[in-house]
Amino acid sequence: MASFGQNELITVSDALDIAEDATGNFFKTSIGQANRYGYDVKTLSALKQEEISSFALAVLSKGVRALKDFEPRTKTRDFYFICLQDHLILRAVRRDEDLALLPFLVYIFTHELVHIVRFCKFFQRFDVTDRERAEEEETVHSLTFDILKKSSLARLDYVLDSYRGHRICQIGVT
Repeated sequence: MASFGQNELITVSDALDIAEDATGNFFKTSIGQANRYGYDVKTLSALKQEEISSFALAVLSKGVRALKDFEPRTKTRDFYFICLQDHLILRAVRRDEDLALLPFLVYIFTHELVHIVRFCKFFQRFDVTDRERAEEEETVHSLTFDILKKSSLARLDYVLDSYRGHRICQIGVT
């Protein structure tokens, strides 16, 4: 499986910075508030076998982080890992000459950060049914579009257009 090289890892870092700024501005979170949303990024070389996907561009996994100097009832806090699937991201970029790595990663990171904010603000639970997960994905794709639609990042519009179908909510009568 292809992993990110040194140049791609620099792009990963740049994309995360852009996504953090855009997501923080959208949700109007200060740096202090954003630091409370505990998360880290892992690339393929650091992933456990169960964190590797054959279809998702990123997998969000959840754990807990021990906090020092807190009362016993607040000793732990949820912590998330954005597990990038280097092999699938690189395959997509190589397959589509119009797809550039930086805007693609900005979209992926923004999408995952929206999930994290929604979990931390209790807008959505992490463990849900498949139906609820599908609804959450539509919501998050829509929010990701709203966050990034006014960005001037080159070739981001191509990524946003590529995910247009993921923002369409299914309305049905049961």
